[in-house]
Amino acid sequence: MLAIYRRYRPTTFDDILGQELVVRTLKEAARRDRLAHAYLLSGPRGTGKTTTARLIAKIANCETREKNAAFRAKGEPCNACNPCKDINSGRAIDVVEIDAASNRGIDDVRALKEIVATAPGFFKQKIFIIDEAHMLTKEAFNALLKTLEEPPPYVILVLATTEAEKIPATISSRTQQFYFKRVPLDKIAEKLKNIAQAEKIKISGEALELIAASAEGSFRDAESLLDQLRSFGGTEINLEDVEKALGRVGFDKLSEIAGLLLQGNLDKTLQALSVIEDHGFSLSQFAKDLIQYLRRAAVLKYNPEMNEIFRGEMMDKHLEKLVAHAQIFKDGHVNLIKALINAYGQMRYSEFPIIPLEVALVESLKRTKTDA
Repeated sequence: MLAIYRRYRPTTFDDILGQELVVRTLKEAARRDRLAHAYLLSGPRGTGKTTTARLIAKIANCETREKNAAFRAKGEPCNACNPCKDINSGRAIDVVEIDAASNRGIDDVRALKEIVATAPGFFKQKIFIIDEAHMLTKEAFNALLKTLEEPPPYVILVLATTEAEKIPATISSRTQQFYFKRVPLDKIAEKLKNIAQAEKIKISGEALELIAASAEGSFRDAESLLDQLRSFGGTEINLEDVEKALGRVGFDKLSEIAGLLLQGNLDKTLQALSVIEDHGFSLSQFAKDLIQYLRRAAVLKYNPEMNEIFRGEMMDKHLEKLVAHAQIFKDGHVNLIKALINAYGQMRYSEFPIIPLEVALVESLKRTKTDA
C-alpha cells in the first residue's frame, strides 16, 4: 500500500496549497506555452518543490494539451493521457530524477550531460529533476553550466533545493527562480482533515493541529506522521496518541502552563513541569513551544492587529486563549522569554535538561515579583 503522502500527492497546480504565487505564475506560463528551459525551486522541505517539478514535466508532455487548445487554456495537465499517467506512476523514462546528495561529483554531471544529449525516447520533451541541488560540488556546478547555457530544445532542467544560498550565482542566474514558503498551519490541518475523512480515520481537531504544528510547514512531514499514527493507532487517533508519538504536549497543556507563568504562580508551574518530565515528554521541545507561545502573546500585547496573522496558525478557540494571555502580559515578562531562550540553549546539551529550565523559571518569576 502506498504511503499517505504519496497517495495524496498533488496532481494539478490547483492541488498545491500555500504557494499561490508560484502556482499562478506557472499556470500562466502553461497557458501561453512559455515554459522555461531551466527552473530553480527553493524553500523548506515538504512544501511541494519536487511535486511542482513533476507537474512541469506533465505540462511539457501532456498530449491532451497539445491537441486541445481549449484544455490548454486551463494551464493544467490532464492526468489521463499516457505521458501524464506514466509520470504520475513514476514509470516515465524521459523524466530523470537525480538525488544530488548521492550523485554530486563531476563524473555524475558528465554522465548527465551525455544523457541530456540523447533525444527523448517516448515523450516530446525530456525533463531532468535534480533534487538537493546545493549538494553538487563546485566542479559539478561548472560542468552543469554549459548545459544550462545551451540546452537542447527538447530538455527542461529543474533544480530543487532547501538551501538556495548555496547555489552559485552563475547557475541561479540562468534559471527561472521560485521560492516555496513554509505552509500555514491551517492549510496543513485542512488537508490532513480531508485525508482523514477519505481514509475513514477518526481524529480530533486538537490532534490534527498538533500534527500540523509539529510538521513546521511541511505537508510531507505531517502526512507521514498521520500515516505512522494510523499504523499503530488504527482508525481512531486522539490527542494523547499524538503527544506520545511526538513527545510533545498539546496546546491546552501548553496554554495552561503559560497562564500559570504569566500569573506568577511558581508552585503550580513547577508541579506541571514535573508531570511533563514524568510522562516522558521532550523538555527541550516543551521549552521551544513555550517560548513560541509567550512570544505570540507578547506580539499580540503590543500589536493586536497580528491577530489576523495568527488566525492562520491555530484554531479559533486556541487563539481566544492566546488573546486572553496577551491581555495579562506585562513588560517584565519579556525577561522571562529571554531566560527561557537561554535555558533552551543549555538544555540541548545537558544530561539533566529540567535543571536549566527550572532555574530559568524560578529566577524569572522571583525577579518579577520583586520588581512588582
